[in-house]
Amino acid sequence: MLGLGGIASQSHVDAFQGIAPIFRRRGIELDWVLYSGYDALVDAFVSREIDMAWNGPLSYVKIRRQVDEPCRVIAMRDVGINFVTGFITRQDSDITTVEDLIGRRFAFGRRGSVQTGLLAHYFLKQSGINPRSDLAQFTFYDERDAGAVSLGTLDAMNRKGALPADSVRVLWSSPGYSHCCFTAQGDMNGTVSDEVEQAFVSIDDSDAVGRTVLKAEGCRSIVPGISEGWDLIEAAALEEGLL
Repeated sequence: MLGLGGIASQSHVDAFQGIAPIFRRRGIELDWVLYSGYDALVDAFVSREIDMAWNGPLSYVKIRRQVDEPCRVIAMRDVGINFVTGFITRQDSDITTVEDLIGRRFAFGRRGSVQTGLLAHYFLKQSGINPRSDLAQFTFYDERDAGAVSLGTLDAMNRKGALPADSVRVLWSSPGYSHCCFTAQGDMNGTVSDEVEQAFVSIDDSDAVGRTVLKAEGCRSIVPGISEGWDLIEAAALEEGLL
């Protein structure tokens, strides 16, 4: 019996309720458990209470720094590869470069967001801007002269018509990085590991269960995990004192 852990959210409940029967169809017995937050999930994985964790990017970086034996990114959402943060402004704004943000009002995303919180703050500092002293004001969500957003989210809003055409302009885009991932213990049997990866990758929208999982995770497919794209998150977290 393999144990899969995640944080206590409705999307994870919906996803895990679908993943378990999909695994059983392929002969893999799976049980799942939810934790109060990502730090509790990290502790459970490091103490080997669970075999796999559905990690956010920061919790994965915390795990890989704490385990004695390298863990494995066994699967990811298709949207979690080459994730990009963008800085946007109004189409008619006179802001054209990151340097033009000095003295302006800037909106970050959610406080707990890696892509529009931690990394956006880090990217500004890497560009030579100290958010605390160089911006006129910064906050979360409120309307400002410019702000940070996931370009994937921006594309989705455009496709759904939730954002008026040509209402915003991307003035800067980050390098690509990795996002959420299913993480497996590094000493998981090779055959079992391959079977688990294939079980995740087999999830599609051809039946109701698969559609429920993909909808819960906001993606079109689950793909094999990659080991690249995490160093940027680690560097940002180290600089901000989160590791």
